[in-house]
Amino acid sequence: MSMRAAVYHADHDIRIDSVPEPIRAPGDVLLKVVRSGLCGTDATEWAVGPKIFPVTTAHRVTGHIGPMVPGHEFVGEVVEADASSAFRPGDRVASGAGVWCGECARCREGRTNMCDRYYTFGLSTDGGMAGFVSVPERTIARIPDGLSYDHAALAQPLAVGIHAARRSGAVDGDRVVIIGAGAIASFVLAGLKHLVDAEIVVVEFAGPKQERALRFGASAVLSPSPELLAEVTEAFGGARPDVVIEASGAPGQLATAVSLVRDGGRVLAVGLPKAKPELDVHSVVFREITIDSSLAHVCDADLGPALEILAEGVVGPELLENVVPLEELGAQLERLAQGRLDGKVLIDPWR
Repeated sequence: MSMRAAVYHADHDIRIDSVPEPIRAPGDVLLKVVRSGLCGTDATEWAVGPKIFPVTTAHRVTGHIGPMVPGHEFVGEVVEADASSAFRPGDRVASGAGVWCGECARCREGRTNMCDRYYTFGLSTDGGMAGFVSVPERTIARIPDGLSYDHAALAQPLAVGIHAARRSGAVDGDRVVIIGAGAIASFVLAGLKHLVDAEIVVVEFAGPKQERALRFGASAVLSPSPELLAEVTEAFGGARPDVVIEASGAPGQLATAVSLVRDGGRVLAVGLPKAKPELDVHSVVFREITIDSSLAHVCDADLGPALEILAEGVVGPELLENVVPLEELGAQLERLAQGRLDGKVLIDPWR
């Protein structure tokens, strides 16, 4: 049997092809993909890849080599599962996409996203830009009743935001700055509001993103300016922030985060700049600033809460821009790579 799929061959070369349907392995669940979301990583591979997709060399865990089906933010309907599975045909589920071994040192610490043998559907092996995908059962979670597929498709990136919120170390009573108010920054903001009672200021250029940040729970929004430090301090009643999260990926903003945070404070790097950032290391050392980072999510800890937040309606419709057919994937990736796409675009592989 064959199915339609988007297949990545090289930068600016994604083709809609007919490929074999996946064969379900024991312990896997076969899904009919209903929605598959676009991510900045997909856009980078489209624009200047391959950097992650294993097109020319075998992936160290999966052995995948050659053209690959992208898509690591997907939801769908269970088609087939083991007799002992908790899932049955027709169940609606969201995928975390990342797979961990459960045995290595990082997995035993609960940091499954740092697994020695970690791999991701849609980045390391064929993913969700296709009619069907077969994934390990432990990587999926049931979609709550009443939550649409369109909104449930935001669960994986929201889980990434929740993980970043945890990694920030923010606690109740902290003053937090988030640099950026795009999709991933909005997910981080939603994660923080879910986890802690903190005062959160968002830095973003004037426009709809600022308004969205206020709706998502920011106490104030500020525009970038040469007087940003003074404005942030004023917003916090004369104090610097305890935590600054750089979630824009814009040039120079990690250095801005360091300049804003209090002595002994924490900076979390989430956004990925296109060029290597420069930092004032003297300021970092003499002010004993902790710089940390966040990657992906811990499926067991973050995917379920993400679905709960979406079911509560805190995050959802306004982050979703459109649902388009598979044939429009290349055009949407170009928009995303050029920074002309603010909300999430979902692919319907059956249109």
